[in-house]
Amino acid sequence: MSAVCQVLGTSPGFGRSISHSRVRARRRVESNVQHKRHWVPSLGRHVRLRVSAQGIRTIDRRGIDAVVAGIIARGEKV
Repeated sequence: MSAVCQVLGTSPGFGRSISHSRVRARRRVESNVQHKRHWVPSLGRHVRLRVSAQGIRTIDRRGIDAVVAGIIARGEKV
């Protein structure tokens, strides 16, 4: 499963790790994506979302109704 946040759209970052001997190796920096279940009063049901830690803070600030409305407006299935 891809590690993409449904709220913010954050995806894995790519780069290189450099050892003490300066050998460069490819690495992938995963975002902290978790499955969270929220009650959405406007829909009258629970919704399970893949959200990052920053996405959880965004839901706390904006409210779950506004976030879910934005996801639906983008055409994603909720």
